[in-house]
Amino acid sequence: MHEPSLGARRRSTVERWAPSVYFVIGQLGWFACVLSAAHDVPWMGVAATIVLLAVHLARVERPLQEFKLLASVVVVGAIWESVPVATGLLVYPNGTVLPGAAPYWILALWALFAAQFNTTFGWLKQPAQRMLLASVLGAIAGPMSFRAGAALGAVRFAQPLLATIVLAIGWAILMPVLILLSRRWDGVH
Repeated sequence: MHEPSLGARRRSTVERWAPSVYFVIGQLGWFACVLSAAHDVPWMGVAATIVLLAVHLARVERPLQEFKLLASVVVVGAIWESVPVATGLLVYPNGTVLPGAAPYWILALWALFAAQFNTTFGWLKQPAQRMLLASVLGAIAGPMSFRAGAALGAVRFAQPLLATIVLAIGWAILMPVLILLSRRWDGVH
């Protein structure tokens, strides 16, 4: 019987723990962006996120593919996040460059979120039946993230019930779309 080499065992251990590590890093990046925005220094969270994303891109097998995913998710996020801002459902106290648009620190969060699709959320990519699960998770976790951001002072719900409903519907649609994008541009596997 053939025993795996030390290098193969190390890779296996790293691959097994990568989703959990990426989840923790994603949460730390979220807190960095949200808390820095709440304290009127959103650039600090963005700087931390850029470092985390640079490390991510440096360690993946196909950085260009992964970068395409990050960029496309940021574009989707910029468009989506601007809808509740432009309609007055959400108000960000700082970090907004263009009136009616999402603040720049939110875009950093989207890039960080995108880095988790081929790591933390890789299990949602197959089989196709998990798209419904992705939709349900989006409908629940999306609004919860915003409520947590509001509790920390990074965003304000101008119309709480309507904003929560819009966020839930939007995230129920977005999660499967983002999963499909991560299938197309997977620089990790």
